[in-house]
Amino acid sequence: MLNENIKRVRKLKGLSQQELAIKLNVVRQTVSKWEQGLSVPDSDMLITLSEVLEIPVSKLLGEPVDEAEMNHLRVISEKLEVINLQLAQRKTTRRKILHGLLLSLCAVIVMIYAVLIAIGSPYLGWDYSSPETAVIGVAFHSLEWLFVRAAPLLLIGIILVLFLTRKKD
Repeated sequence: MLNENIKRVRKLKGLSQQELAIKLNVVRQTVSKWEQGLSVPDSDMLITLSEVLEIPVSKLLGEPVDEAEMNHLRVISEKLEVINLQLAQRKTTRRKILHGLLLSLCAVIVMIYAVLIAIGSPYLGWDYSSPETAVIGVAFHSLEWLFVRAAPLLLIGIILVLFLTRKKD
């Protein structure tokens, strides 16, 4: 029964005796002897064999291996592969969107700096005797002061995130 199950599962997995032997770190003749019933694998090798063939040891030892069940497992495996590909594509898409947004934010920061440099600080020449003008002037000065100090740190952080999340080939 063991010899028939090894042979049946190996063929269902699409493996040759040589390929199975390589995965088990044995010679092809060993697999051939197992399948002919001339010898049996020891307990450690039986566990390794069940892991390589992705089938429980109990199935290898006596329970008949149902080809329909193996095909069902193959279908599930193929579906999982498709799901993994979809998740990888979603991750790639999210990374591209994140990079686009961060690059846009960098461009906005640079444009604001350019505008601030071009217009200077016109509120410094205002007449602050009026309370409305004083409040607006202080607000403009506070925003400019905060931007000039925070934007470089934000820009460096964005560049680091872009570098760390780039696609690694």
